Amino acid sequence: MRVYVPLTLSGLAEAYKTGELGAGPLVAYAVTPALREWYLSDDIEELEYAALSRAALASLRLVAADSGAPRRRVVVAVDVPDRAAAADPDKGLDPAALGEVRVTGAVSLAKAAAVHADAADAEADVTAAAEALEEADRGDDDAQFVVDGAEDHELLWYATQEVPNLLGLGD
Repeated sequence: MRVYVPLTLSGLAEAYKTGELGAGPLVAYAVTPALREWYLSDDIEELEYAALSRAALASLRLVAADSGAPRRRVVVAVDVPDRAAAADPDKGLDPAALGEVRVTGAVSLAKAAAVHADAADAEADVTAAAEALEEADRGDDDAQFVVDGAEDHELLWYATQEVPNLLGLGD
């Protein structure tokens, strides 16, 4: 099962240093039955993009919670055994939990299929979105518009061997 693990650039740097995305359980996003039902599509690419988008929003939440983190969203795509990822059946179609899964056990960065991250030019919009997130969660339409502004930036795709350059550790 392909899962999308939300991180920050700081979290990615730690994963690069340790070789693990975390010991588990990790919150990630995947194509779950609830996401399929909500999205109303059978196109796996569209469904995976929806799961990636859910992970990008979770990454934004991590950025908002960490004042020291660079203002860029990061999502790591990794394939795990189906038995290692499970959705919480009690959350059902809760819009906040669509596509959310818990991944048990350690997840090696070496097993990642790709890393998705904002380009540097997204930082101003991600910063504004992180600052507006709390108000958007309370139903403020203007704040939601600001949060949506970060989503206008497509996450870039990086091969795992490009992680050092993404982190500024390259030559």
